[in-house]
Amino acid sequence: MRFFSLSLLGCALLASHTYAHSMMTTPRGRGNVEWWGTCASGAGCHGPCESKRAQAPILNDPTYPIQTVRRGDTLTIHWQRFNHPGGFVRLTMVPFDQSDDWTAFHSANYAKFSCYESNCGPDDPNDSYFGAMNGPGDGICSTSFTVPQDLPDGKVTLQWIWYGGGVYYGQPDAGFGEYYTCTDYVVQGGQDLVAAGATAPQQVWQGGDASNPGTDVCKYWSSNRIGDCSFGNQRPANPREDDQLSQSLEPCSRAGSFVGKSAEFDPQGVRHTKRWGRGVRSEAYVQANAVNDTGA
Repeated sequence: MRFFSLSLLGCALLASHTYAHSMMTTPRGRGNVEWWGTCASGAGCHGPCESKRAQAPILNDPTYPIQTVRRGDTLTIHWQRFNHPGGFVRLTMVPFDQSDDWTAFHSANYAKFSCYESNCGPDDPNDSYFGAMNGPGDGICSTSFTVPQDLPDGKVTLQWIWYGGGVYYGQPDAGFGEYYTCTDYVVQGGQDLVAAGATAPQQVWQGGDASNPGTDVCKYWSSNRIGDCSFGNQRPANPREDDQLSQSLEPCSRAGSFVGKSAEFDPQGVRHTKRWGRGVRSEAYVQANAVNDTGA
């Protein structure tokens, strides 16, 4: 019976692969058509958002709920665990007209980092089939984010990144690639505007997850650094509807899990990556099934 239930779980996870491995759920993300709203680096969605600025609903969808915030407001950001443990989340916010630019997000004056399993965890903490605290669970994870003071009134974009997640397709040692979601707000008033660059950059760390409660560390796979599991500019060459695994270049590595902080706070942390899925699939397989993405 145990085997049967886990088989059903595996089928459910496989069936949901096209739709999500993780994404920000509240507030609502921009979404897209090609990847059913998600943005997985292994599937060829290279960010920084799941869709380009020109396709953002705030510009094109008259039913899109405009979210107005003020400088200094504290926002609560949610995402579903989607049955996957581990990793980190980074939140940054930039002016809307810079939201197609990775450099803008990386150089934002304020960034919030937390564990992926912040305020969430497996449904059954005693289920160790996939490893300690690695069991299924679809609860809501969350953290807070403060609207920076250097953003003038007008449209802005919040970016959510998940990196360092694990248990790819039920493999306890296999790590996911990166996932991205963006949502757009309108800033109106609040704290006094501070000129960009007038204050020192602020990076805020929030540790402690389901596996490490009450601490300042997180469980993670592959790497603690953004970019190591982004798969460069590659995408699957021949994704097929009848082969879920063909739709991604994941996993990033097969090295098991580690404990620590994101690289910004722990530069000596583990970076055990084997890009393009080496270690789970052969390099020859990946080279035959990945192409460079020349799209805009």
